[in-house]
Amino acid sequence: MTIPNILTCLRVLLIPVFMVLAYRHTPGCDLAALIVYVVACITDFVDGKLARAWNQVTNFGKFMDPVADKLLVMAALLIFVEDGTIAAWMVAIILGREFLVSSLRMVAAADGRVIAANYWGKAKTMITMITLIFLLLRLDPVMLGPVSLQTMLIWLTVIITAISGATYVIDNLDVVKDGFTQKGKGK
Repeated sequence: MTIPNILTCLRVLLIPVFMVLAYRHTPGCDLAALIVYVVACITDFVDGKLARAWNQVTNFGKFMDPVADKLLVMAALLIFVEDGTIAAWMVAIILGREFLVSSLRMVAAADGRVIAANYWGKAKTMITMITLIFLLLRLDPVMLGPVSLQTMLIWLTVIITAISGATYVIDNLDVVKDGFTQKGKGK
């Protein structure tokens, strides 16, 4: 197994550790959960860079890296839904976008087409990581007028996520256009 793939597997193994620590919700566990989450995020950045630099891109890595990313984000979001920090409908939008774009990529891949990350997808990833790290700090609300910085970050994450999902669909509508133009084929 390559070092980049080991890092990806490490990220997956860190998810239950992160969840147990974040769920305990004590000052020490909150700090440990934050550290575990940041380490997991760093492995996401490093594994891809190393795989490309060392020419060790594998099918396992192509499959498991985005799965690990989505599991990590989903784990954090579920912790924040349970403690009331984030509304469930917001998480549904974020996870729905992930399923939508992943499905679009799978259909495109079946036709030999790659749908690369676009600007909005990269912005979504960045703002989601920043928001989750900020929320994991468990600071008292930082008020910016009538609304907290935490609330603004959550809303920004949801809005950029929705825009990102829409841009992927609009830019790649031809991938699924046969569902609108041909009768009797497909599902």
